[in-house]
Amino acid sequence: MKSRTDQLQHIKANDIDVLVIGGGINGAVSAAVLSAAGIRTALVEARDFAGFTSQNSSNLIWGGIKYLESFEFGLVRKLCRGRNRLLKAYPTSIVETRFIAAVGTRATHSRLAIWAGAWVYWLLGAGFTAIPRLLSRSRCAKEEPVSAIPELLGGVEYSDGVLREGDARFVLGFIKRAIRCGCAAVNYTSVTSMKERVGRGWEVVLRDEQSGDSLTITPKAVINAAGPFVDRLNHQSGVETTHHHRFSKGIHLIVDRLTPSRRVLSFFARDGRPFFVIPIGNRTSIGTTDTLSRSPEAVVAEEDRQFVLDHINTHLNLKRALTRADIIAERCGVRPLAVVHQDQTDTTPFLELSRRHAIETDPERQIVSIFGGKLTDCLSVGDEILREAAKLGFKGHPGDWFGEPPLASRESFCVQGEELLQDCEAGIDLQRLWRAYGEGAIEILGRFARDRHQMELLLPGSDLTRGELEWVRENEMVVTLDDFLRRRSLLAMTFRAAELASMPGLKVVSRILFGASGDACYNRWCEGAGLTPRQVEADDSGDRQQQKKSQCKPIAHPSQGSPGG
Repeated sequence: MKSRTDQLQHIKANDIDVLVIGGGINGAVSAAVLSAAGIRTALVEARDFAGFTSQNSSNLIWGGIKYLESFEFGLVRKLCRGRNRLLKAYPTSIVETRFIAAVGTRATHSRLAIWAGAWVYWLLGAGFTAIPRLLSRSRCAKEEPVSAIPELLGGVEYSDGVLREGDARFVLGFIKRAIRCGCAAVNYTSVTSMKERVGRGWEVVLRDEQSGDSLTITPKAVINAAGPFVDRLNHQSGVETTHHHRFSKGIHLIVDRLTPSRRVLSFFARDGRPFFVIPIGNRTSIGTTDTLSRSPEAVVAEEDRQFVLDHINTHLNLKRALTRADIIAERCGVRPLAVVHQDQTDTTPFLELSRRHAIETDPERQIVSIFGGKLTDCLSVGDEILREAAKLGFKGHPGDWFGEPPLASRESFCVQGEELLQDCEAGIDLQRLWRAYGEGAIEILGRFARDRHQMELLLPGSDLTRGELEWVRENEMVVTLDDFLRRRSLLAMTFRAAELASMPGLKVVSRILFGASGDACYNRWCEGAGLTPRQVEADDSGDRQQQKKSQCKPIAHPSQGSPGG
């Protein structure tokens, strides 16, 4: 990836066929498929990539088993197909995970009914995953002791997918793929105005939120992939659509691990909605809520926290009840639900709205708007965008526009990595590096081979290395410390903000990412997190003395040659 400055210059200096507005999952797959098809594409995002809705999901890639309750078999089948494609294309980033739906006396459905539903779900998913299991009360309690509450009747086990490195990094993978195919993509760049040109196309004024500079571009067509802000952008541009958005607020609370297994536990809230206990890094995510929101900008309210805590304490056999003091981090976002105009009244049964996406194209005005959607059906969105682009006159064949690098590349990386780290006591997780960076992990390994100082671990409780961080600085357009802690990694989700701020190594991290402005970026992050910046030894060498060192002997490069290429 080029720097932000290079990306902005690319946008300014080149004719753009299609401008994608929005760097969430819908915008990311749109840019990836169009650029892979040879269409001159640019993408702009007003915040960081995946900086709004796409950073607040459940991290689940699932086929929507709950939609069986409303008999939306077509939607479930489509989502299951999307899940299966993703599991096949991203075998290390997305893992098939067993879910246990615990059934208690207060459940809205019987255990046998849920088991039958799990078989229907499996069949609609073309038998791609492991078959469901019916669990007795004793079996359920034995396999997941935290589920052994007095009201437990048993459970049903089935499969779906979980993102190992988080939703934001998954979205970033599509952005990076688009850039490799020639797309110019830049974060922290907003659209200040957009109007039709005489003849064909649009005149779009962009603002670099970092420098304050403006530039005007004239793309031939626009894809409005602004997530919950699609309606707002269309209104400002005078674009009328049949579909609009309603918003559902969902929150998750991150707490210490509640179960040693990697399963997802699910049960039903008192209103019948599914409620999940999901592994996230070395922690557990619990939620979610599903409440009507009037605005895309949502925050966690005290009643939201209490709702989640009450349900987790009621449905799990914990050694002690969880309280607000146990919350490590919070995730809060709105789900944009696609509805037609006449459904915009408050009388619409809110909880009956599904996550079905809708795409509207206006060939005369050369604009496409994407409504709704979710991570699971992102590949379907990409396929549809390519078809809609053809209606606007842009055709191409994208080939393999998604998926992980070839298996041979991963195997070669693992062989070289194991040889390189055989005398290293630092505990570097090669699998995590590959999941997070793909073939970029080979370059990181090359840094390790050239300089063992690059293996230095920077934060206690994490295998974050200096070499990895320097690679991120050069390749992932990190603008703020929160970009790295919240979206390039799971650190902000697996450590309390005060705990991170008190680590001397966090200033080292900030200095590596931002150079001379590193301390100022650290202070801004502390202020944004509501913390008073901790006083940390300013001398880098003093900082390093307080960190766990990598104990690696100098070794020759692997026999295959330098993994850095």
